Amino acid sequence: MSLVPPYRPTGVLFGAAYYAEYHLSDRVKQDLDLMKQAGFTVIRVGESVWSTWEPEDGRFELEWLLPVLDSAHERGIKVILGTPTYAVPPWLQQAYPEIAAERATGNPIPWGARQEVDYSHPAFLFHAERVIRQVVGRYADHPAVIGYQVDNEPGLELFHNHGAFTRFVRRLKAQYGDVDTLNREWGLTYWSHRIADWSELWRPDGNSLPQYDLAWRRYQSELTTEFISWQADIVREYANEDQFVTTCINYPRKAHDDLKLSAALNVTAGNPYYSMQDHLDPTKELAPQTEWTTTGVAGLFRQADRLFSSRQERFLVTETNAQSIDGSANNLPPWPGQLQQAAFALISRGAAMIEYWHWHTIPYGAETYWGGVLPHSLQPGRVYQEVSAIGAALRNLGDALDGFEPDGDAALLWSNDSRWAFEFFPPLSVEGRPDPASYERIFDAFHRGVIDAGAQARILHAHQAVELGAAELAKRYPVLIAPALYVAADRELELLRDYAAAGGHLIIGIRTGYGDHEARARVDVAPAILREPAGVHYEEFSNVEEPIPVTGRGDFAAPATAAATYWIDGLIPDGAEPIAEYSHPRFGAFPTAVTRVHGSGRITTVGTVPDPTLSAAVVSWALATMIADELAPSRALPVTISSGTLPDGRRAWFIFNWSWDETSITILRSTTDPVAGTAHEAGASLSVPAWSTRILLDT
Repeated sequence: MSLVPPYRPTGVLFGAAYYAEYHLSDRVKQDLDLMKQAGFTVIRVGESVWSTWEPEDGRFELEWLLPVLDSAHERGIKVILGTPTYAVPPWLQQAYPEIAAERATGNPIPWGARQEVDYSHPAFLFHAERVIRQVVGRYADHPAVIGYQVDNEPGLELFHNHGAFTRFVRRLKAQYGDVDTLNREWGLTYWSHRIADWSELWRPDGNSLPQYDLAWRRYQSELTTEFISWQADIVREYANEDQFVTTCINYPRKAHDDLKLSAALNVTAGNPYYSMQDHLDPTKELAPQTEWTTTGVAGLFRQADRLFSSRQERFLVTETNAQSIDGSANNLPPWPGQLQQAAFALISRGAAMIEYWHWHTIPYGAETYWGGVLPHSLQPGRVYQEVSAIGAALRNLGDALDGFEPDGDAALLWSNDSRWAFEFFPPLSVEGRPDPASYERIFDAFHRGVIDAGAQARILHAHQAVELGAAELAKRYPVLIAPALYVAADRELELLRDYAAAGGHLIIGIRTGYGDHEARARVDVAPAILREPAGVHYEEFSNVEEPIPVTGRGDFAAPATAAATYWIDGLIPDGAEPIAEYSHPRFGAFPTAVTRVHGSGRITTVGTVPDPTLSAAVVSWALATMIADELAPSRALPVTISSGTLPDGRRAWFIFNWSWDETSITILRSTTDPVAGTAHEAGASLSVPAWSTRILLDT
């Protein structure tokens, strides 16, 4: 998959989304002075107010933004200009009610929020193109503008509109050729679903077949990619060569494939929101506040790792927490120091920009209690001061991180197809109900294991891994984890086998190798293609309602708290060596995990969703050494270390203390602290205050 040329900023951009038009009075100069004092270098503007740009059909008002851009430029603050297509004006929805997106056939979404339209509808596209050309054409040559954000968090809805469905059928015709092929590939003999003509294909509302649903989800993601690519092409007609084009991705959205979406953009940008306060205490287990936030330190790192994975390049954070984020009944502002920790956690995994949502807390509207850098009083307070401290640190850091690439001790394979398949057919249950977040639950169990073990993770899409090839994968990543690669073509499973043969340590999680590229259960002994090299198979599997204790065998030491959760594969060794077992009268007949040498490497099969302690133990056992050991091998939670390489071969190190207690670590390398301007010899003891970050560069 080819990528458009990347955008590589100098230094780390720092700022917030800024909406002068939301103020009840003119504060542009006052706001931008405060931003300058806080070390802001960038703002994002314009993407939410189509009705301000075009208050009536065909009548445009474009000059209201000029004072913002001029004032930003006077202060050396750069600007990202947004296209306003995600929030349509009242006149448009009244004139063209047919553009309303339908969540179910014949049931349009009522207007009154945002993203209510079918953006594949020709009438919408006509008006969207017109406003894009007006806005971008007016400001493309303004010296403050460094790039464009097209639309905003696309992929919220699955469109059931007549036109969208018609185009879906046309694409199925092009893909499968004839109905006999579709009948065979989708298994439509089942429940008498065979069709004799394309006109007989039923609407998705009542669909019960996973093959249909996967095709439908893939198609919906294509609509999003095509819409964003279409906008990007229009913008590039006006953009200068040094201006980038992006969109901000909300990764939990239903209808996008981030791999394909970001390929058409110059840089990946996204909105990692995370739960704060005790949610960032690694000694506590707390549920996330909302479905679109993560909880825990590993959850924060996973969001950053996903952003990097889309293009395997540094990325922009277009939105993240400044204060409490969500509705009026969900208020968890950060503990002092957590904003800086989160900012540098994202930077340590590849962020080249940190931008807050948003500058000032709005006194009205749906997001009245989505806290900005300034509170409702608009008076700078504690959060402003902490944000200013981050700005000062980044100013001292300068361009030291240009060319930075985050390290990875272990790589994890991500599959959007498997995520969609598990949303339709969840393998896991929670409180007796199918869990549509099954894929994320399995994946995060292994990703957290990497973080809790003191290692660092890189996430690869399965397609990216295939493009790298087995030998290169083994060279780059000593451990490769396939947590739940359920929807998988043969070539992807063969890659896993060949990776181990080339010298890598492959860890297989549940459901890997069970389905094929159409989400059909493979007519094969599981895990398909991997059974012989892994030396294990299974015939039965079971959900489990309560954690089951796990003990180690041989050289694998399982912690006393180690447990299996949610699922058990009844593993039967065929030459593999058991390394852990269940303490259970029935499941004790099966090993929890087995391992076997394959070629120059090894394959370890884990037959459950490991709890955090078991997952960390598996990762620690699999990794002979970790990169962070080169700096501080004696570290332990709540301290984590993230790192990356610089173009000259040196490393940058980020040390985090996720707790209320000051701690200290002994470092084994001579380093400098570019923020504090100090030097440290190998063997020095560094203090790390509560809820703080230390940044070190190799000398």
